[in-house]
Amino acid sequence: MDAPLHIPLYRFGRVYESLETAELTDFRGEAIPALVSQANTGLIRRDLRKISDPFDALQSRTTAEMFDICARAGDLFLNADLPVSEAKAHGPDEYVVSLSSTGGLPQALCRANMQKVHHVLRHMPDIVRGLTRALDPVVLDHGVNRQDGQLLSFHAAARCLGVVLPSNSPGVNSLWLPCIALRIPVVIKPGRQDPWTPWRIIQAFLAAGCPHEAFGYYPTDHEGSNAVLESCDRAILFGDQSTVDRYANDPTVSVHGPGYSKILVGDDRADCWRDYLDIMADSVANNSGRSCVNASTISIPRHGRAVAVALAERVAEIGPVGLDSPEARLAGFAQPQVAAWTSKRIDEGLVAGGAEDLSAAVRGPDRLVEQDGLTYLKPTVIYCSDPGHELAKTEFLFPYVAVTEVAQDEMPEWIGPSLVVTAITGDEQFRSTLLNCRQIDRLNLGPLPTTSVQWDQPHEGNLFEFLYRRRAIQEAAVAAK
Repeated sequence: MDAPLHIPLYRFGRVYESLETAELTDFRGEAIPALVSQANTGLIRRDLRKISDPFDALQSRTTAEMFDICARAGDLFLNADLPVSEAKAHGPDEYVVSLSSTGGLPQALCRANMQKVHHVLRHMPDIVRGLTRALDPVVLDHGVNRQDGQLLSFHAAARCLGVVLPSNSPGVNSLWLPCIALRIPVVIKPGRQDPWTPWRIIQAFLAAGCPHEAFGYYPTDHEGSNAVLESCDRAILFGDQSTVDRYANDPTVSVHGPGYSKILVGDDRADCWRDYLDIMADSVANNSGRSCVNASTISIPRHGRAVAVALAERVAEIGPVGLDSPEARLAGFAQPQVAAWTSKRIDEGLVAGGAEDLSAAVRGPDRLVEQDGLTYLKPTVIYCSDPGHELAKTEFLFPYVAVTEVAQDEMPEWIGPSLVVTAITGDEQFRSTLLNCRQIDRLNLGPLPTTSVQWDQPHEGNLFEFLYRRRAIQEAAVAAK
């Protein structure tokens, strides 16, 4: 049997194999597809004390040069054979198989996420233009420039961006990619089950001509993650609600927690709810419900139970099939205990009353099933007759949604913090109220899936404004001697 791959650290231009490694197992626990070098806290802190050199290397490039590098990197990420260790390269198919085997995401969804990363890299000029509100990139290259008759100046507020990644979906890597175009080094702590995606992105960038000093790649433990957060000027952290609460008052950390994304159906569209079932199903089930933009709540003034029944029937067709099947849409859990805990929590919520699992009548009584050595949670639609029920505004890592009835005028106050809200209504007054609602980060007006993302729009904060700061500036002529 071949020895497993050894995925190394990457220390701003230096490949480094650590003596301490972690075994990366496939979802059955029967094989070890890779050993992953582990970075200790001291090594991370020591490397980041020298971050000024990588920062200067990137700042020496123009934004236009970085746009070209991003485009080339996108094509290489999607199509090329790229190093995965000192002795082995992976083509796109090998990457997909490896990612699927360790994370439980069907290969078809892995490929869909590859397309997402490719799209962001290929359209980086448009994305940066949106994030900077059409700022001329020359302003960033030189620190100052005159645009539309106004003297503008911006400076980097961070010498690097730390990114502590999850393992639930490779597409989340798209969120840090504009950082490289903005000429700020990235320090990555990959998710335990997905060291593959950020490593492949880094290799694509290097092959595309990106300065090798642009990246730090540090698989590590919890203490190492804290070292990344504490040692980087700015950081992005993915985590649960407790993580969000812990860093809520830290302006240097942008926390991407549960999305609690929702669909609101207005009074004027409530009676024709059947027209929007496809939008609802896509919002719940796209990417196997693993994204923070998946809808976890649908609110409608009336017909709530009928909506829940119809939606349960619609998503019941999504079930476990082989991970290599082109029809696979449901991801398995690489950690079975997480699936068991999730299902138990739902059942405990149902015992309290005021909520009913309407999927059980369609899928059968078993929500948690095992197939091909992998644990799955089948799609679940809950009808909450009580809008205040704990399951009405809860998010889980599989296709889950609660449907409840709330009067239209009560919705803006009732929804709570929501990453995405799709408002299916033509009522201009209701739309105006939602536009002024401080609890909504991203608003879709009309029948758009909550999973529909425009990358030139801010996502849980504007990355450009997180990394750069505008400087007040005046200029007077200097008389010649």
